[in-house]
Amino acid sequence: MITGKQLKTAIIHAAVLITNQRRSIDELNVYPVPDGDTGTNMSMTISAAKKQLELMSDDVTVSEVADVTASAMLRGARGNSGVITSLLFRGFSKGLTGLKTAENADFARALELGVSGAYKAVMKPTEGTILTVSRMAANKAKELAEIEIDDLAFWDGVLTEANQVLKQTTEMLPALKKANVVDAGGQGFCTILTGMLQSFRGEDMPAEAEGQKKAQASESAIDFNAAVAQYDEEINFTYCTEYIIEKNDASVDGAKLRAYLETIGDCVVVVEDDEIIKVHVHTDAPGLALTKALEFGHFINDPKPKIENMRIQHEGKVKEAKIVKQQDMLPVEPTKEFGFVAVAAGAGLERSFVDLGVDQVVKGGQTMNPSTDDILKAIHATPAKTVFVLPNNKNIIMAAEQAVDLANRNVIVLQTRTIPQGISAMLAFDETVDVNENRIQMTKAFEHVSSGAITFAARDSELDGQKIKMNEILALDNGKLSFTEKDINKAAFKLVKKMLKSDSSYVTVIYGADVTEDKAQELTNLLTAKLGNKVEVMQLHGGQPVYYYLISVE
Repeated sequence: MITGKQLKTAIIHAAVLITNQRRSIDELNVYPVPDGDTGTNMSMTISAAKKQLELMSDDVTVSEVADVTASAMLRGARGNSGVITSLLFRGFSKGLTGLKTAENADFARALELGVSGAYKAVMKPTEGTILTVSRMAANKAKELAEIEIDDLAFWDGVLTEANQVLKQTTEMLPALKKANVVDAGGQGFCTILTGMLQSFRGEDMPAEAEGQKKAQASESAIDFNAAVAQYDEEINFTYCTEYIIEKNDASVDGAKLRAYLETIGDCVVVVEDDEIIKVHVHTDAPGLALTKALEFGHFINDPKPKIENMRIQHEGKVKEAKIVKQQDMLPVEPTKEFGFVAVAAGAGLERSFVDLGVDQVVKGGQTMNPSTDDILKAIHATPAKTVFVLPNNKNIIMAAEQAVDLANRNVIVLQTRTIPQGISAMLAFDETVDVNENRIQMTKAFEHVSSGAITFAARDSELDGQKIKMNEILALDNGKLSFTEKDINKAAFKLVKKMLKSDSSYVTVIYGADVTEDKAQELTNLLTAKLGNKVEVMQLHGGQPVYYYLISVE
């Protein structure tokens, strides 16, 4: 028999464990593109429940603990893996409704309901994922509940089954087999079960890894207090200096350069391979940092060395963060028929969506998936009877859809998977027609858009037989890896040519935070010269992170 206090402690224990191990879970992702990684999203989702559970007394029932957990995880769900985890716990809560304590049979039924709810929410369930691992674990729980064993033997049997199925995921999905790894979501689920079992056994709560709380706070797209706090830190040196040099020869030792830089600054990061050395340092003497580099090699032209005054940046960022804090999304009553919420990252993109008529922009996107609650707050801050939500990222759609039933007004989630699709959908809105007609028109518009992106490899990997090195330039055609390159503009030009069709009329190039206006203009000029008068090329400053370029072809 498990009491409410035991269940509460077990879920908190599981939250701490997966938070401590989230990086290793993130690293299981086989696709090299930087994204809102599985371990991070799952840990942030269950940590939302941890915060609420820590406020509860020990005199609670299992039903109350499960209810609070499910509600908090639903609102805190981030990314597809986080949403699926929250759905598992929502069903888990239903199975424990009204119970003061729970037996093995109760937990077996709860796990079964959780798996059923998760499968129903996923349009095309893929086996070899967290769904498979949780389903087989639930089946084992049902089998074990029919025999007389104690609580620990029951949970140990469920976890053992989950771990065995997790190992099999490597053979279930070709991508996992090629990389020789298990499914990241399945690993996250097993980690949660492990944490719960450790707690039931009476093991001590694991200590939270240093920096985890701060890291999680900064990853929250709209945690504005954290945004201000992270810029209040003391700046010891004025200039952030970054550069890449090509080595004079393979025998050059970057450690010697690092040793020198540490004598003139701090925050020194030196990464090297056989050909190049990449440097980051905070210093009051950027000239010395550059001059010393010439003893080891020569500067490359792309990207060029960069020197930024952090004190000026600090003042601007604190001001910006405080302005955002003053504009916290507060609930409002509907005063118009239609309203819009869009997810985007980057000042230029945010302004563009506002100019197109979006009422609320939720900060987020690739690598920083907003939670269901973030999106819900934006919906309630939109003064409209019907609110269209544009996730603009495939890993945010499920979190947005969870907000539909929680909202106090009509919500329509358009399944925009990219920023260009979101922009196209907004351009197709017609205030003179009704809700259904707008849904149809906007959907047709964004489905007609071909979206490309130029980014970098977040990790070494192998995809479709091609070996990819970390930081190599990746060209994505509608979300799929098309090819790799070494030069950003060459990759963008080549990708546009591949995406163009005989009836294409418009190409829009949206350049990000790590691309200068001059660099973007070079690409636009090249495209204009090569494509002639048949295709109109437009350039937009998006300021987005992660993606050097976002490309739209219509």
